[in-house]
Amino acid sequence: MAILTDLKSARRIVRNLVRSRRTRRELARRLASVPEPALDSIRIAVYFADTTVNLYQIRQWYAPLAELNATWPVAIVTRSPGATLAMLDESPVPVIYRRKVVDLEQFVTDQGLHIVFYVNQNTKNFQMFRYGRMWHVFVNHGESDKMYMTTNQFKAYDYSFIAGEAARERLGRKLWGFDLESRTFMIGRPQADHFAGELPYTPDDRTVVLYAPTWEGDREAAAYGSVVSHGVTIVKALLATGKHRVIYRPHPRSGIVDEEYKRANEAIISAIASANARDRSAHHIYDDGKSLGWQLAAADVAITDVSAMVYDRLAVGKPLIIARPANPSAEVDSEGYLGAAEWLDAADTADIVGFVERVRNSPEARERLEFWVSRHFGDTTAGEATRRFHAAVETLMDEWDRHAELHVGDRRVRESDPFDGEDDDEDDPSSVD
Repeated sequence: MAILTDLKSARRIVRNLVRSRRTRRELARRLASVPEPALDSIRIAVYFADTTVNLYQIRQWYAPLAELNATWPVAIVTRSPGATLAMLDESPVPVIYRRKVVDLEQFVTDQGLHIVFYVNQNTKNFQMFRYGRMWHVFVNHGESDKMYMTTNQFKAYDYSFIAGEAARERLGRKLWGFDLESRTFMIGRPQADHFAGELPYTPDDRTVVLYAPTWEGDREAAAYGSVVSHGVTIVKALLATGKHRVIYRPHPRSGIVDEEYKRANEAIISAIASANARDRSAHHIYDDGKSLGWQLAAADVAITDVSAMVYDRLAVGKPLIIARPANPSAEVDSEGYLGAAEWLDAADTADIVGFVERVRNSPEARERLEFWVSRHFGDTTAGEATRRFHAAVETLMDEWDRHAELHVGDRRVRESDPFDGEDDDEDDPSSVD
């Protein structure tokens, strides 16, 4: 048995190595025709050291970054060949590939960076942290009450852009000695100003339900996924009514750890395909697309797990149901919105149709929702979050100018590290939420 396991591991290593080399050759070919940024032309860098599996974390920032780029030149700095290839095709701002630390250092030397944004907690972030004379700012890739949102790693950044009062209070409860007033900026959810897109169906009298579960997690404390415990029952019941349209958007890592979770995910996808074959007017959707926004805005009711998706939907201000984790060890912070949310236990999924209708039409549920929308995001008037995002950036730009004047005579030194930062394993992300 041990020999068989070793053989499987060896095959995986060889397969990854071959794929990695193929990807690097393709990237080298593409980069030959991509112009390098002019010297001292980039003011804001978004550092993304992760692999393709976590591209969803940077994709949701594309639209806000494109808008910001009109005022301050922005570029995304990447370290992974596969992720870089994908972003070269889809990013609205320049993508700068710097595989080795020495190359990253040269980029820092050549550019007058004022701000570096980070969308996750990848361990390679520390290879960028070493550089001074710039603000290192954590912007995250979502707002949630997950344990990820109160990690002590927040202290590693000069500043953090957070959603609102709920996030600030959450950090205050969990982190010792963290100066919330001076090191956090409440900006709301600027991505929500760009939640739009052409619908892949024609709206009719069906009630549209978005089911957007997270993955199974890699430890019990983060076992928030509901696909096995809730999902199959939820989707099959809604498909059967003839009065609902289901949009199923699973987390891209669904089933990567747990085979049962993978099978349940596949069963839901198959059930949707069968329902559409029986009734072509239903237009149920299995959504594995790159863009997120229209799904949240279009659904009459959304069902999610404990994840950032809760707060993406909350920013829209429309009815929301949360699947209660079946694993009792899953860590749930009930101090904030989750303490007042519409919770769906696995035992209640048999009556999911009635549950959806109650939440959709309840005045009390609507009143609670409006309170928590304001608590988490402040003013959600269209464009307001973008205004606050730009104002926070402008504040840090002004602060950078003041420090630059104070330290104008400082000698610039190189801060190299003998480790070159190469990573051949495209399937081993260091940061997952």
